[in-house]
Amino acid sequence: MAYAALAGYDALALRYLGRRVGRLFITLTSFTTYALSHNLGASVLSGSLIRYRAYSSKGLTGLEIGQLIAFCSFTFALGTVILTGIVLILDPTIAIRFFDHTSPQLARGVGAFLLLLVIAYVYGSWRQLKPFKIGPLKIEYPNLRIVMLQLIIGPLELLGAAAIIYFALPHIGNPGYLTILGLFLLSFSAALISSAPGGLGVLELLFVNSLPEVPASDVLAALIVFRLLYLLIPFAASLVIVLLFERNLLKAQRNAA
Repeated sequence: MAYAALAGYDALALRYLGRRVGRLFITLTSFTTYALSHNLGASVLSGSLIRYRAYSSKGLTGLEIGQLIAFCSFTFALGTVILTGIVLILDPTIAIRFFDHTSPQLARGVGAFLLLLVIAYVYGSWRQLKPFKIGPLKIEYPNLRIVMLQLIIGPLELLGAAAIIYFALPHIGNPGYLTILGLFLLSFSAALISSAPGGLGVLELLFVNSLPEVPASDVLAALIVFRLLYLLIPFAASLVIVLLFERNLLKAQRNAA
């Protein structure tokens, strides 16, 4: 479910740009991009190189690929903001696991503020407010249909990834899916910001410290399962896809010559 949602990021971005690319190509490109970037670290740089190599072969310009990358990054951030806001409103005590002496009222206030940001984005799309301009780059609000799909696809990837850890944890001491989701949102975001390959060490440290009710060995075992299913197996598959893509591209260039 997580990787299917990630493919949706690219599909929505291409629809936003008005470019048509085959669904299979989009799915394989998205899968390879995230499988490699999550494992190699520096996800923005490594993911950008992979997308440029793939989508430039389909005729997209460098500017369009930059817009696509920005759109996908924003969709991920949007999903994180939505789910974080919901988690803090439904279970404000989760903030205490990371920040001591945080009041439930403050946590709910932060959650409400995050959801208000999402509402403001939807409003901007509905009213089609003026685009942002940065030099030659113009960023326009997507149409409302695309925004509605972002609101669904963005959270889906995170819900699926967090579910791996939830189901891998033992039943005894398991604080529930909502808590695991909240811990995953902060831990995975911190791991991506750290640029460490696969967020190695960052994810483990935050999860172990934030789940005192679960033995550390069980938490680490669940995270190993997560890394295996979400990172390592996709990484191995993505290497095969890259080799096949480069071989086919080289073959096409030779035939053209």
